[in-house]
Amino acid sequence: MRELMISTHFGRRLRAARPGLLALVVIATSAHANLVDIAWSEQGRFEHNASVAPGKFVELCGKLAKGQVIAWSFKGEQPLDFNIHYHQGKQVVFPAKRSGVAALDGQLAVALDQDYCWMWTNKTAAPAALAVRLQR
Repeated sequence: MRELMISTHFGRRLRAARPGLLALVVIATSAHANLVDIAWSEQGRFEHNASVAPGKFVELCGKLAKGQVIAWSFKGEQPLDFNIHYHQGKQVVFPAKRSGVAALDGQLAVALDQDYCWMWTNKTAAPAALAVRLQR
């Protein structure tokens, strides 16, 4: 039986032994369509506007270097679950995590060279507009 190697968002690889499994992986990957790579401007800024569908999430991710300080702020149309996280092996580390907030700001002091993600989840029944600003 042939195996396919499939890379995922976090660099892990899956082995798909059957065509049906491959279809499931493709469908699951498309559910992550709200993943956005952070692209810094020449002024060290990143801004993003999105609509977070009910029951879905928006995630902004990018590589950061130890010692950087990132000022961040967001405003949502309604309360969202929010976190900043990174992966250390199989463990997920959360430098910030709040439930049911419509607006928040803060600073992230980057502790490790790592891919960091800002993530918002909409647990309401209506779409929520979201405006995000990051500054390094």
